[in-house]
Amino acid sequence: MKTKKLTLFFLLILGALIISACSGQPLTNNFPGLVADADRAYISTGSFIYAIDVQTGNQVWSYPEKADGELLYYANPVLTEDGQLLIGSTGTNHAFISLDPATGQEKWAEPFSGAKGAWVASPLVFNNTIYAPNTDGYLYTLDMNGKQVAEPIELGGALWSAPVTDGTYIYINSLDHHLHILNPSTGKLADPIDLGGAAPDSPAVGTEGIYVGSFESNIKHITSNGKNEVIASASDWIWGTPTYDNETLYYADLSGNIFSLDLSNNRQNWNTLKPDGPITASLLVVDDQIYVATEAGSFIALDRDGKIVWEKTPGGKIYTTPVLSNDLILVAPYQAEFALAAYDAAGKQAWTFTPSK
Repeated sequence: MKTKKLTLFFLLILGALIISACSGQPLTNNFPGLVADADRAYISTGSFIYAIDVQTGNQVWSYPEKADGELLYYANPVLTEDGQLLIGSTGTNHAFISLDPATGQEKWAEPFSGAKGAWVASPLVFNNTIYAPNTDGYLYTLDMNGKQVAEPIELGGALWSAPVTDGTYIYINSLDHHLHILNPSTGKLADPIDLGGAAPDSPAVGTEGIYVGSFESNIKHITSNGKNEVIASASDWIWGTPTYDNETLYYADLSGNIFSLDLSNNRQNWNTLKPDGPITASLLVVDDQIYVATEAGSFIALDRDGKIVWEKTPGGKIYTTPVLSNDLILVAPYQAEFALAAYDAAGKQAWTFTPSK
């Protein structure tokens, strides 16, 4: 099992960070990033970012006009309240850019290029400030025009996950086995918290702290003052962000086990639930259904008791967390015949999207 886990781990790294040697052609050797609002979905895949009309599945725009062998987009794009779409490149050109979500045109005259590593993680926008973690181990602080407003904060280790905030503090996971807590008002860092294993995805914010899964195969609850304890375990490494929903925590591991933890009594809500393969994507909870995507390419809807409501096989492998847009669930498979599919709550496929050649 450990060999299989390591193989998956390094394949994901290579898929995210290696650039195709075929300059000038679309680069599709990485699994996609995805975000959506009520009108459009935005998918980052290879050397392009696409905007798709959520009602029809039709392409609205793509960026850039032509493939650039130095650019590779992997992270989930981030939509901001002031009308920007933020994303950085994992390619040899480490540009961090802002696009107009309506048109796909660049909003900043010059992209931010001050980092030494790749932009694998999505940024956090908090109090009109952009907090952007980089694989060089630094957290960069930018204003909404892309200008650096403070010295980079060295956290150490490669930063692969988006920061999160509880409204006061900012929490950032690192692959060096630590969680970092930043007070953005003062710029001061608390002592790092040892997670016992790498944490490639973000913490989940709860009502009285955050929840972190890691390659230590457990879930830690951590408060803003640094108090932390293990509250649950898994059978294998935990890759995705736990999902906090109404005092229940949903999470999965790389052996394909799915867990539902009742936080009021720290008890699991169901027995062993293991569909068909490793799970790196976070679970999505919408109303009374939990949506699960697996590496084997299954897309599954569960009820709150852990019973399968329906199961679909879009094709390829699914590493990207599904997202909600209006009444549709959007799924972005890797190495499938299409880049994006939309399903309703009953499991009916509304449309698929394939980028134009």
